[in-house]
Amino acid sequence: MHELAVTESILAITLKHAEKAAARRVTDIHLVIGQLSSIVDDSVQFYWDMISENTMAQGAKLHFNRIAARMKCMSCGQEYEMEHRLEPCPACQSYSLQVMAGEEFYLDSIEVEN
Repeated sequence: MHELAVTESILAITLKHAEKAAARRVTDIHLVIGQLSSIVDDSVQFYWDMISENTMAQGAKLHFNRIAARMKCMSCGQEYEMEHRLEPCPACQSYSLQVMAGEEFYLDSIEVEN
């Protein structure tokens, strides 16, 4: 259910910047979402279609750019892309890991018509 709150924030940010740009309508929204975030694309799209209705963002296409999870082993220094959650370091099997990428979630860009 947290996707509703997240989607409401995306809409608020989108409308704020579109109005600042004197846009007539928003056509595209580009989101960056890390593999380790708990955001579900289909849920965001579902809520988007509902809450953007009757706004200048109605019908805007959402683009989801997924960022792979990159980890660094704190035991041996190995850096690697994580395939599955709770996966140990492939070099030494340690679970002492630091997330280098994959927790991102942000609105990257908005395309509008003036």
